[in-house]
Amino acid sequence: MPVYFLEIIVVALGLVMLMVDAFVKLEDKRSIAWIGMLGLSVVFLLLFQVKGPENTDAAFWQFYSANDTTALFFKGIAVLTTLIVLVMAVDYSPVVVDQTAKPEKGAHPQSGLGEFFALPMFACAGLMWMASANNLVSIFVSLEAVTITFYILVTYLRRNVGSLEAGVKYLILGALSTGFLVYGFAWLFGITGSMDLAEITTALAKPDINTTAALFAFALILMASAFKVGAAPFHLWIPDVYQGAPTPITAFLSVGSKAAGFIVFLRLATPFLASEPIVGKVTMVLTVVAALTLLFGNFSAIPQKNFKRLLAYSSIAHAGFLMMALASAPDKLVEGSKLTPVTVIAFYLGAYLLMTLLAFLVMSTMRKVQVSEEIDSYRGLAKRSPFLAFALLIAMASLAGIPLTAGFWGKVNVFLLAIQQKEWLLVIVGLIGAGAGFYYYLKIAASMYLSPTEKNDDTSAIAISPLSRVTMIALIVAIIAAGFAPGLIFGLMG
Repeated sequence: MPVYFLEIIVVALGLVMLMVDAFVKLEDKRSIAWIGMLGLSVVFLLLFQVKGPENTDAAFWQFYSANDTTALFFKGIAVLTTLIVLVMAVDYSPVVVDQTAKPEKGAHPQSGLGEFFALPMFACAGLMWMASANNLVSIFVSLEAVTITFYILVTYLRRNVGSLEAGVKYLILGALSTGFLVYGFAWLFGITGSMDLAEITTALAKPDINTTAALFAFALILMASAFKVGAAPFHLWIPDVYQGAPTPITAFLSVGSKAAGFIVFLRLATPFLASEPIVGKVTMVLTVVAALTLLFGNFSAIPQKNFKRLLAYSSIAHAGFLMMALASAPDKLVEGSKLTPVTVIAFYLGAYLLMTLLAFLVMSTMRKVQVSEEIDSYRGLAKRSPFLAFALLIAMASLAGIPLTAGFWGKVNVFLLAIQQKEWLLVIVGLIGAGAGFYYYLKIAASMYLSPTEKNDDTSAIAISPLSRVTMIALIVAIIAAGFAPGLIFGLMG
């Protein structure tokens, strides 16, 4: 089966879900999410069966990377993220129904819930297309398909002021970053005369390239890409948007959007890193951005009292580690080493998917029984629900980079690459950031297990749906398995 069939299937699934919502009488619209979950499970299995075309001379393949194992790995991240987001959305559906506009007289009481399940499917298709985009046109179209869908999803809770505020901020800043991206593409096309990334790489490698114009194009592209992945100093939207958006959509932004943003940034940065006339200055800029992102994300997370905002600044910190890998791009590969920015970033994002989605799954389950998202609301969770407390402990341990978890190897690979390239400044800043991460992640564990409960704290047991429980167990097993055998993730990368 050709690779591009995957995106077609996902779009078709989204359309089927919308049609079922519109024309089929359903007592409980949460069943629509099951169509998406079952369909995405099939798509994930098909990832191991697809193949590229025998002839790639057709015009279509100038916009699409067909035989790219890295692209398939990132497609898998997009599919798994969307699948788990739908699991969260099912649990979160009472909040969506409560905080969206009241349906008209005679309408279904869960009116609007079907679209909440269907829209992530279209975002998933855009993320998958981004993973294979190898032309400036296809990169822009797929990126905007994803971004426009997120504009809607972030502001979906129309009776929630925080959600509306988050949507407006995301829309304004997102439109601004798109302007920078298009302007950067225009300069890049003007310099190289091509929109194909392979031809752009060849053109930028010429010794007579206009270095000033090339660096200006890179600066514009960097500003737009840094916004998408949450790198400083273009991260200002993240805390407010993460806090105001529905919890499943926050998880989707944190994992799916970041993963797709980084593969696009990798594809766009590679031609500049392969250009001998400008690689030194490009690496210097990336080093500065990585260091700023690491310091700001980690230190800003320390005083946070809201769990969502803490995970927002945590997301910025992890973007710093990913930028650190990109800034450590080697001039020449060390013989026998498998560590490249592509493999390190792909591994890190695979681990990040597991631990971040596990944390958001716990948060989504907790949101059903409590309105507050403050860290103090998790006080004594180990007594109320030992399973949820253990799941969140594993997620926090992996995010902190404690040994024998997937997150530990993600950070180790980043540091090894930086040491290999003698990027000592990044190594020092990275160690400082990792040390700060231990504090703010483990203070949540301390709150769950060590903080005494107060008289007004709810001590009732927390019900966990079978689907959420199974998903959490699968993520816990995957985090620990990848901690003992990191080759499992490397194996999926081909």
